[in-house]
Amino acid sequence: MKPKILFYVSLAAVAISVAVLITGSLQGQWPNKQTRQERFTPRGEVANEGPARIFFKSGNTAVADPREGTEAPTGFDNLTNGLIQQGPPFESINEENVVPPRSMNDSRFVFEEVETVADGLGPTYNAQSCRECHQNVVTGGASQVAEHRTGHTFNHEFFEAPGGSLIQSRATSPEIVERVAEEDNIRTFRISTNTLGDGFVECIANSTLVAIRDGQPENMRGTALRVPVLEAHGSARIGRFGWKSQHASLVSFAADAYLNEMGITNPLFPEENTSGGVFVGYGTPYDPVPDPEDHDSKDIHAFARFIRATKAPSRGPITNDVIAGEEHFNAVGCAICHVSSMMTVPPGTVINGGEFIVPHALGNKIIHPFSDFLLHDIGTGDGIPFLPTPEFENTARQIKTAPLWALRTRNRLMHDGLSSTKEEAIQRHTNQAADVKRRFNALTRSERDQIMAFLDSL
Repeated sequence: MKPKILFYVSLAAVAISVAVLITGSLQGQWPNKQTRQERFTPRGEVANEGPARIFFKSGNTAVADPREGTEAPTGFDNLTNGLIQQGPPFESINEENVVPPRSMNDSRFVFEEVETVADGLGPTYNAQSCRECHQNVVTGGASQVAEHRTGHTFNHEFFEAPGGSLIQSRATSPEIVERVAEEDNIRTFRISTNTLGDGFVECIANSTLVAIRDGQPENMRGTALRVPVLEAHGSARIGRFGWKSQHASLVSFAADAYLNEMGITNPLFPEENTSGGVFVGYGTPYDPVPDPEDHDSKDIHAFARFIRATKAPSRGPITNDVIAGEEHFNAVGCAICHVSSMMTVPPGTVINGGEFIVPHALGNKIIHPFSDFLLHDIGTGDGIPFLPTPEFENTARQIKTAPLWALRTRNRLMHDGLSSTKEEAIQRHTNQAADVKRRFNALTRSERDQIMAFLDSL
């Protein structure tokens, strides 16, 4: 678990992280700070993780043989998918007896644990625990919590806000609550995602996502974003987590969220976020805990372990209307991007740049995420690129295909949570999805109602 606070400032820390209060603001600098662009630049080629394993609908030839796999376990029940044991009763676990690697319940305790300033919370942050953003209907689900991102363009080039595009909404002191600059007129929200079943998503081969892309019509073809696996020194992999598919591994995803959502540094993200570009980290009055605060990475690995052990979201009742609705869903072309079924790599496959060997509980499992995990331009892009460099300019207009599993647990839809009904969300689809929306709108009211019944079953 996290070390408790030590109320001192070492001479070494002072030498590398000085902050002086001048006219009400802080000035300071980071030691050996790595820029986001440097950290998120992948190294090498995308690894071969085995052949593509997809199941296409509407008469297309299946790339995978379903006889090679079994259905992934599903359910909203806080029970393990078999990756690790369930462990002692969750109610019996506390800060004194928790052993994160022991069981799912232990890892869930860490995932739900409320962080404090003594643990390293802040100085700027959005939430006090992972569960705060990922809990509906059970721990690991989605929520109504949204993060705030801003920036602006100049001469068609995107520039982040001074402290990065993410504007943390909370702080440990009123003096350092981040504000949005007037010139940052690109302003958007990204709503918290469901993480249930993401252990299976992590175990989808790179080739599967690339094959899905290559099989899409040219005018609907998605972007398979190459991103670094941070725990593997930046080894390249196809991204799948986050609204920009900016992460390919759950350890990287957890480490990023620990810093950006809770302000807790770790070996993969060792520098504190700023307050509007102003240094407020260790050595200033606002941060008494030396970095990295999760110094041994135990927490981020517990988060990843918990997510990997969760079951995939289960389906609701399958009625005749649901079956007919899925047929219409496929016929109009929704399934081109909202891919219903794919299979994970075989057990023993090495993924994540050599950092993870797929276990039996996650290998050869058929999942139904209803997403291709690719980036598309459907007219709802948030204006924030993957990185603020010319080669990623197109990603400002793109957003990841929303996985539709667990859709029935959400009442705020699309990446920004600004659509309140399924019909409203569908009507927001334009650009690459324009033809699909046109075919949907040409359906009879009865056929459209059947699609809604299908979506309500997810």
